[in-house]
Amino acid sequence: MLVFLVFPSFADDFFSIDKEPELGKMVTPSIPDLCQVADGTLAYLNRGTDYDPAVIKAGIVSDFNMDLEGVKRTLEFVCETVREDSMAQRPSRLADPAFIKQYFELIRWLPNKSQSQSYSKNKPLLQNIPDNKILLTKYYIKLARGSVSYTKEHGHALYAVPYDEQGMSLVDAKKNKNSLIRYKLTKQQVLTGLLDQKALAKPLVWLSRADLEDTLMQGTVKVTTNNSEVFYNVHRNNDRAYMRNVKKRAQQRYWYFKQTDSILGYGKDADYKIPIKPYVTVAGDLKHLGLGKLIVLTANGESRLTILADTGGAFENNQYQLDYLGGFFKNWNDYLNSYRHFPDYFEARILMLK
Repeated sequence: MLVFLVFPSFADDFFSIDKEPELGKMVTPSIPDLCQVADGTLAYLNRGTDYDPAVIKAGIVSDFNMDLEGVKRTLEFVCETVREDSMAQRPSRLADPAFIKQYFELIRWLPNKSQSQSYSKNKPLLQNIPDNKILLTKYYIKLARGSVSYTKEHGHALYAVPYDEQGMSLVDAKKNKNSLIRYKLTKQQVLTGLLDQKALAKPLVWLSRADLEDTLMQGTVKVTTNNSEVFYNVHRNNDRAYMRNVKKRAQQRYWYFKQTDSILGYGKDADYKIPIKPYVTVAGDLKHLGLGKLIVLTANGESRLTILADTGGAFENNQYQLDYLGGFFKNWNDYLNSYRHFPDYFEARILMLK
């Protein structure tokens, strides 16, 4: 049994133990997928704090005398429960709010609205964050048609990491950043065709400008070329910061990509990333919250379980928002049409095994 001591004032302001949570009906779309993400996230955490100390840590739950081992046990318990229920051929107990309340400590998370204010100009979603709910934005796996070679319609490539960096570890690349092509070029410079003109990087696949911009924003794309379908995921970027008040075409950050076998979430480098699934994965501020938190999101009398297994440029010092992985879509309008009635704000609670 966990023992709770006096909490720091920061936890008092935005995070607190919820003794009487109102969860309503559990509507997690796929409990088996939740287990798969839990397993993959646990494997990443088990690489150890020294491997990725920025996110492999207890994070916010340390304010409640909970530790990284507790985070791991929570993920292990998710999959143990899924497997036991499957073997017994019974409905998942993770779909029972009474089971959730019995076995998990729930930490209520209120939004830090002072952080969102500086980005809220002309952004109603940020301006209207309630005091008791976080903002839940959405991201998706981009679906695109592409070409294996340059065409007028598909005139912008996804590039592999430039040739001068091939085979270099992330640590070595950072040591040599003053001389490497990746760090020298902004997105706008890459779009002039400079990498092709000087044969500096291998084009993986060619897309339209609109599909390229969506892909850079979403991080993962499934590209159809002729009769083949291939996943590409972000690998390394040009070390330019994502600017939250700048439209996507004006962003200077540029990502180089890598072909993958599945959808991938967080990983400090493309050599080891967490396999993730739609509808049970959220992205957020990993440096503050800590990787691998089991989070229940509640709105309109319904709750869904998710795992914090991804992040993005918008989550630097961001304790008012999560990003929900919502499926496969061709573009943002396609996504919005499907999620027209999906709430923008949810009650959020971090679950820790008792």
